[in-house]
Amino acid sequence: MPVPWIPAKTILSSWKPQPRWFGTEYNMNLYRGCSHGCIYCDSRSECYGVDDFDLIRPKERALEILEDELGRRRRKGVAAMGSMSDPYNPLEASLELTRGALELINRARFGAAVATKSSLVARDADILEEISRHSPVLVKVTVTTVDPALAAKIEPRAPSPAERLEAVRELRSRGIFTGILLMPVLPWITDSDEGVRSLVRAASGVNASFIYGAFGVTLRDRQREWYYSSLDRDFPGLSDRYRTLFGESYGCARRDRAAALERVFRRECGDRNILWRMEDIITAYRSPYRGPEQMELF
Repeated sequence: MPVPWIPAKTILSSWKPQPRWFGTEYNMNLYRGCSHGCIYCDSRSECYGVDDFDLIRPKERALEILEDELGRRRRKGVAAMGSMSDPYNPLEASLELTRGALELINRARFGAAVATKSSLVARDADILEEISRHSPVLVKVTVTTVDPALAAKIEPRAPSPAERLEAVRELRSRGIFTGILLMPVLPWITDSDEGVRSLVRAASGVNASFIYGAFGVTLRDRQREWYYSSLDRDFPGLSDRYRTLFGESYGCARRDRAAALERVFRRECGDRNILWRMEDIITAYRSPYRGPEQMELF
């Protein structure tokens, strides 16, 4: 089957600091759509306008456009990827658009932030290490459970939790600031104390730099429909509990359970000296670059 390329006019977003979301200044998506099949994915929502979401479509001339946009930016910053589609999807193994983008980021002396559910990110440890010599680098690997059977239900086509954790280990061994996104936490599915404890312990075992958690799930329009149909298939009866408790709410969490779980999470992270506060994570990955030269750039 031929690769379904789509046209693109721009790749890099305008400069806008995100102090509440890892302190990045730019954003990009080299692909549209995602094949992981996660039952909770917010990017299915109508507001993003992505039809046929499970079909991965790389963007035409993406690297050419990105090179031009990086060259025209007067202010350096950290360029993030992975907000709408995983930059390490199966097509990336052969197309290498993400690797090419990292090479351009390195050449332009920008920083890089990557969010992914794929162990393929470890392939690019060399270029991420090069970028880290002059600019901030942040890698966020989403792991919502360490139970492989449960992960196969809620993230059916993503690499296993063990593979993702091994990628974290490899990147950390290269000195790259890499941690875990524990999000979403799904009511009645992954919101158990032991599940969170196991995940924090696994993250500590691979020397994760941080874990950032969000103890609930967002649901709206097409995303909600997809999620409930997935629950009906794999967790019979659970969608009725969601409808009864949450109705049409956007943010869905069992409040008492989420609050208790967050206390468990913070205690486990504290016992293992793992960063979990957003402000601490931002400080840790950016502060080494705050000398006189980098203060001017960042």
